[in-house]
Amino acid sequence: MYTSGIRQNRLAKMVGIDEAHLSKIVNGFREPNPDLRTQIAEILHCDPEWLFHKVLLSEESPEFHHQTWPPNK
Repeated sequence: MYTSGIRQNRLAKMVGIDEAHLSKIVNGFREPNPDLRTQIAEILHCDPEWLFHKVLLSEESPEFHHQTWPPNK
């Protein structure tokens, strides 16, 4: 969204949903229906499968990094 130059509030208006709903989709708290996926992907000029691909990480995978807070100095 950011590299396409479209702000979140504008994209929400373009697809006919409120900004709070789009925010939940962007942050992974909501899953958009297939039609909404297609609309968003078309506006952002990308593949919907790529755009909404989820990566599930486990503690065994090398991409998973456990951090404590506050970080050790």
